[in-house]
Amino acid sequence: MISRNLRHLRLFLAVADLGTVTRAADLYNVSQPAVTQALGKLEAQAGGQLFDRTRQGFFLTPRGEVLAARVARAFGRLDPALTEIAPRLQLTATAAQLQALVAVAETENFTLAARQMGLSQPTVHRAVSQLEQEAETPLFQRMAHGMAATRACQSLARAAELGFAELDQAEADLAELDGGEAGRIVIGSLPLARSVLLPQVLARFRRHRPTLPVRVVDGLYDGLLAGLRRGAVDVMIGALRQPAPIGDVVQEELFRDGLAFVAPPGHPLARAGTLSPADLADRAWVVPRSGTPAREGFERLFAEAGLPLPASILEAGSILLMRELLHRGDFLGCISAHQAAAEISRGLLDRLHVPETLPPRPIGLTFREGWLPTAAQAEMLALLRDEAAAIRKL
Repeated sequence: MISRNLRHLRLFLAVADLGTVTRAADLYNVSQPAVTQALGKLEAQAGGQLFDRTRQGFFLTPRGEVLAARVARAFGRLDPALTEIAPRLQLTATAAQLQALVAVAETENFTLAARQMGLSQPTVHRAVSQLEQEAETPLFQRMAHGMAATRACQSLARAAELGFAELDQAEADLAELDGGEAGRIVIGSLPLARSVLLPQVLARFRRHRPTLPVRVVDGLYDGLLAGLRRGAVDVMIGALRQPAPIGDVVQEELFRDGLAFVAPPGHPLARAGTLSPADLADRAWVVPRSGTPAREGFERLFAEAGLPLPASILEAGSILLMRELLHRGDFLGCISAHQAAAEISRGLLDRLHVPETLPPRPIGLTFREGWLPTAAQAEMLALLRDEAAAIRKL
């Protein structure tokens, strides 16, 4: 495991940039043996030599190039946020202090942060206090309900999480270099992807990489987006937002999906031929939650017909809950056309014949701007794109 000793990582980058231990030691005002010792520890953790040591200087090995690229990206995330608070923090802030800051910013409480980290409350409090002393400015506002992070502190917490995520990816890159595996893949999945796209992709991925940990996180869009932006989620899959919700994420369309209006098997409306919005307005509905693209499409159907929304609406993001409700009451449902196709093919739902006047919604990937996937993550993305290509042909 690559050390989270930020001083050692900075010394490593300095030697890589300057080519000598002497100049790196002078830059950070430490002894040459201290630099040599830091490099030795990093090489032991990285599984081999990071430098070729010659009379002309120190030159990165392929292993060193892999690590240097990720470490540079980590500090590229971290240093602007540190400098915004106080430039001296680049030299004094430690990983332990930053991890404590992240935990307190998330939980808004020292006790909860300590419990999350498995440390004592005084240890976490001391780490944050040391950061504030070095910065000569408060990073949290003490409120009646807890600790509220300042704007600069929020930026630093997010930058720290992204920087640590880069170091996690460094471990995966180095393991790949040696023919092994490390790290994991975290996929934020919106409803459509869970039933249409991911099952086949994950089955194929597991045949290629039978042991690499993969975690699928189900959730609402806003929560998954927050996890993506701070590095807790690698990629999101599902309905895209138009326009993109914020400038630091990138969206990639995979295919387009329409809406389907469904009923339980044998429902009279399923045999009634073409239905207009007026035929549906007085029915009880189970639909996706407000603010989702599917819900917007459902509401637009009635708005374009000049009709008010149905009075009876149940919000359910789960296809399982929607299906069970339709089977247990006089409900109709509105879901993704691709999700409906899987349910209809199994005889679990019937599709209503509603003219398709609504534009299809884009389904695809959302990831951080500038994100550099590991080899395993790139394989997952390739499989997702390949499976999406098959869906487009349907």
